[in-house]
Amino acid sequence: MTDFEHYDDNEEELKSKTQVKREMEALQDLGAKLTKLSPAQRKKVPMSDTLREALEEADRIKHWGAQRRHLQYIGKVMRTEDAEAIEARIELFDSASAANNKRFHQLEATRDGLIGDNSKTILDQYIESNPEVDIQQLRSLVRMAQKEAAQDKATTHRKKLFRFLRETQDAKLGLL
Repeated sequence: MTDFEHYDDNEEELKSKTQVKREMEALQDLGAKLTKLSPAQRKKVPMSDTLREALEEADRIKHWGAQRRHLQYIGKVMRTEDAEAIEARIELFDSASAANNKRFHQLEATRDGLIGDNSKTILDQYIESNPEVDIQQLRSLVRMAQKEAAQDKATTHRKKLFRFLRETQDAKLGLL
């Protein structure tokens, strides 16, 4: 094998040195995104203890040169991580991402369906697909939101219903 070729055990092909470098830089960039997450968000990301400790250390480093070197270390640690799972979880935190927008619109549609004319059917479907949900609290929130919508009042209960639906989905996805 020459200096310009690397063999990947997972794939039966030779990779150029440039391709290997691109992959390492992508992992380092993903690690840099992790450093920008809040501690609460990091807890929700699937990662090893080694990576979690490296991210905590990155928070303490203030000197630019040391930060750059530590990001390289994080990139090295990222080689053993499930990068796809980490990236998918980061997408859910990014308010500008398509995944987050899709999720938000689905929750809005569910809330509007629960408040709308066909609410009994939609409520039964929601309870069937989410058996762990607190049914009494859900019914109460739906009832109050329907009353609020009928009177064209403030959106307080509609917001509470949306928050309840989001928290239920977060628990189901393991985001809480």
